Amino acid sequence: MGTLWFWIVALMLVAYVVLDGFDIGVGIVYLFVARTEDERRQAMSSIGPFWDGNEVWLLAAGGTLFFAFPLLYASAFSGFYLPLMIVLWLLILRGVSIELRSHSGDPLWRTFFDALFAFASILLAIFFGTALANVIRGVPIGPDDYFFLPLWTNWRIGPHPGILDWYTVTGGVLALVALAVHGALYLALKTEGELERRSRAFALKAWPVLLVLTLAGLPLTVLARPHALQNYIDHPISFLVPCALLASLAVVIFATGRHSSQAAFLGSCAYLATMMAGAVIGLFPVLLPTVGTDGRDITIALALAGPHTLRVGLVWWTIGILLAVLYFALIQWLFRGKVSQHADGYGH
Repeated sequence: MGTLWFWIVALMLVAYVVLDGFDIGVGIVYLFVARTEDERRQAMSSIGPFWDGNEVWLLAAGGTLFFAFPLLYASAFSGFYLPLMIVLWLLILRGVSIELRSHSGDPLWRTFFDALFAFASILLAIFFGTALANVIRGVPIGPDDYFFLPLWTNWRIGPHPGILDWYTVTGGVLALVALAVHGALYLALKTEGELERRSRAFALKAWPVLLVLTLAGLPLTVLARPHALQNYIDHPISFLVPCALLASLAVVIFATGRHSSQAAFLGSCAYLATMMAGAVIGLFPVLLPTVGTDGRDITIALALAGPHTLRVGLVWWTIGILLAVLYFALIQWLFRGKVSQHADGYGH
């Protein structure tokens, strides 16, 4: 049951990264590719029906942690209190900027919320990447299974790390570039005209940077956490995941070059999914590793809730996830196709 819930949480996090990743990515590239008012309305319309629904997966993952792995929830949410509050405010600012932008035709009003939308999206990508890198690197868990992390210390990996160091910042930059490419490919898929052309050109230019950061990620991860490859060594079939990761990057560049927007976007989805899967495989069965203290890793067995909670939770989770998938499929069907160059609001 513990392994099942581990992979359920992992699946929801992958869904969140892939789905909310494209609208965060749109925010990252927004000011670079959408240069006129019509193009910015077009970009906003492309994510308008989806962005709030995509965030359900983040809420679902947090709720699942609460009842399936209560010790992990308590430890992580207390130790990462500061960055979690920052992420919460950034999510609020993104939502506010999307919803309020069209409430006035004043150019200053729209410029302000355009900048706010891009600013919050860029920082969100960096913070999410930094958070994942913190989990992979490990945190100084104490004997009481709690920890505290300052925002930074000496920027080095060691017994007293901060939230920001050279490894976690690299993770943040990788997430920023990956989601920027993801968002640009989504715009190329969903829009038309100059916005589509600029989005595709942005993805082509950013792809080499993404390739370099991805290739550097493995040795840097092994340097930050020497046991990161142990599961791969014990189960060599797991190396198919990094192979699939590189294959998805190849699909992205070839499909983008051939103007095959759908294949390129699906390749980007596969890239993000395999990137997350690779990190999860490297951690299993540890949920949150410890570094440099007398504490212990928070593992599945240590953090797992009681059997009754897990059985009842599985029933309600199944019902909830079916409703979420149904909603997602319906919205995708209703708003399928490209957004018109003259779209306003959520219209296609």
